[in-house]
Amino acid sequence: MKYIWSAIMLISIVCAIYNGKVADIPLSLARGSQNAITAVLSFAGIMCFWCGIMRIIEKSGFIKVIKKLTSPVISLIFDNAPDTAREQIAMNMSANLLGMGNAATPAGIKAMHELDKVNPNPKTPSRDMCMLMVLNTTAPTIIPVSVMAYRAAAGGNPTSVILPIWISAFSSVIVAIICVKLFIRRDL
Repeated sequence: MKYIWSAIMLISIVCAIYNGKVADIPLSLARGSQNAITAVLSFAGIMCFWCGIMRIIEKSGFIKVIKKLTSPVISLIFDNAPDTAREQIAMNMSANLLGMGNAATPAGIKAMHELDKVNPNPKTPSRDMCMLMVLNTTAPTIIPVSVMAYRAAAGGNPTSVILPIWISAFSSVIVAIICVKLFIRRDL
């Protein structure tokens, strides 16, 4: 990533020199930095809120209810996941379905650690680990709260993206599950 960002910066400076706008570089850097800090602070609030909600769900024992509700789907998708991993997978999937974004990450990491404990070959990911990664990457969202909040914070219409998000997210998760299941059968 550092090479990509360095190349973008270098190309921008060369373009500014070529177009005779060298004097605008410091002002653009200052504005860009200010906008980045404002964006990060607005995103941090949302992420802290959702991580707190996830922690409350975990500490209150509500995770058992979520696990029970999602158990048929998790059993269908994950063949050899231990019970401790299924709990964290349920939390991860629930957070993603509710559009909690990065708040799903801690549960996903815990699930991956639990799946790694039963992995027969520690040098390569197990089939369940691959499935979790694919599902987490293609994570479908019923209520894209984070995206809606980001759009509202940026002054956009927060609800205009819901239908495209549903179509793309659920299509990608279905295709991803089918592909992983096909690769599992072929033992690739």
